[in-house]
Amino acid sequence: MFRRSETRKNEYATRIDFQQIFTEDITGLHQLALLLTADAQKAEECVVAGLEDSISGNHVFKQWARSWAKRAIIKRAIQAVSPSNAVNGKLESLAATGDARRDQLIAAVSGLEPLERFVFVIAVLEGYTLAECAALLAVSAPQVIAAKTRALEKMTAVLKPESVLAMYSAAKPKLAATA
Repeated sequence: MFRRSETRKNEYATRIDFQQIFTEDITGLHQLALLLTADAQKAEECVVAGLEDSISGNHVFKQWARSWAKRAIIKRAIQAVSPSNAVNGKLESLAATGDARRDQLIAAVSGLEPLERFVFVIAVLEGYTLAECAALLAVSAPQVIAAKTRALEKMTAVLKPESVLAMYSAAKPKLAATA
């Protein structure tokens, strides 16, 4: 009996597992938060809070830990920005990172309105479904569809459609490989 519960316990992600995920994927996780919040300070706060939430939150299977870490950051960014209620949260400017592709992607995404930005990042870049986006953002499915359409129109006016995903993947290689 002890062996069975010990085996189950080993299936769940531990504090060390989450610390390792955040250490290995810090660039990609920070970029996710930055794209969502369009604010460097809020992005850092989301990453720190996301780590805390991941460690102290619900038990999560080890194979879901990376997804759970992203979800924790997304939820913190939603709390920080309230995209469904924000009127204008466009970013004026962010400091350059030194990576031209990353800077171009951040600049383009930062130009979107908050709800458009969240839907674009969560649905298009992270691959969440329409229903998942609506639930996370506490908006209706038609609102998600409309925001995604507007975001895609704006992004394709600035960048080539195929370059958006390529830039995102290049800017976060570890996360792209595990997603």
